[in-house]
Amino acid sequence: MARIALNRPQPLLRATAARPLVDFIADSVGASAAIMGQIGIDPNIASDPYALIPLAQYVDHFERAALVLGNPNLGLQVAMRLRPADLGPVGVLFSISPSIRVGMTRLSEDAAILQDGTHSSLFEVGGDLVWTYRLADSTIWPRRQDAEFSLASVCQLIRQSFSSGWAPIEVHLEHGEMAEPSLLQKVFRAPVLFHQSANRLIMSRDDAMRRHRPEDAGLAAILTRHIADLARQHHHEPSLVDRVRRIISLTLGQRPVTLDSVAEELRMSPRSLQRFLSEEGSSLRALVQEHRIETARMLLEKTDMPLSQVALALGYADGTVFWRAYRSWTGQEPSANRRPGGV
Repeated sequence: MARIALNRPQPLLRATAARPLVDFIADSVGASAAIMGQIGIDPNIASDPYALIPLAQYVDHFERAALVLGNPNLGLQVAMRLRPADLGPVGVLFSISPSIRVGMTRLSEDAAILQDGTHSSLFEVGGDLVWTYRLADSTIWPRRQDAEFSLASVCQLIRQSFSSGWAPIEVHLEHGEMAEPSLLQKVFRAPVLFHQSANRLIMSRDDAMRRHRPEDAGLAAILTRHIADLARQHHHEPSLVDRVRRIISLTLGQRPVTLDSVAEELRMSPRSLQRFLSEEGSSLRALVQEHRIETARMLLEKTDMPLSQVALALGYADGTVFWRAYRSWTGQEPSANRRPGGV
């Protein structure tokens, strides 16, 4: 994992987020140059928690480490060792939050200083709270280890910071079912569904709203200021179109994506949103279709997800509607672009 400059356009990850993986490998097999070389990890990267590394390389290294170590459950095992302080000020702020909901809201808002190129959000669906996480770049695949690590890490953080007995209602993973789904259910303590449109934790709203402690307002203010300073160093303000793309990516397949719902998420009027998108030469309908085409290609080429599940992931009522839409986009049937067996 080579360090790179701040002005590179590719998505980046703070070294502090890679530290748990590096430490796990060092503790498991020793800081072997041969092992680290096979995986492609520079063991010295963890010496500077604010260094930046390419996100795509990190995800690839996580997958490669699982293969080299012969440990298909690597992401879960690394997550089980995670402590709030391992995520720097973001993790510490999470740990002092008065409720799970406040902590999860902060995590969704502040996660970008740990890594960009990812989408995460907390929203309410049918009386439950849903935390969603996915990599924005569909070409980064496979990414099982990152998905399982990220969701299991959040469970670990909640259990350490709020309640050791906490469990989500349900867990969604975008990859296919693995050989040992029982281990996932044991870690998450909840049913696990595969082939979903994004990685999600479904949690009880009442549990999330319960107040666990009074917050240290002074410490929270210091941490929030530090996080804001890091954000200014690392990121450019996303455009409105990019913010709409993020909302589509996180919610399509989970709840309807409408002009009203997107505008509410952006805290603006539907008319203003429509006007701004038009000025950018786009529209919500066009952006939804763009996301559907990109996601459909990824799911067909890289996974063995059934067509009925692909349709649901794209927000279609059934496979027939998806079949017609795909035919209108590409002139081909979905099966023509299916890679046998997926990846």
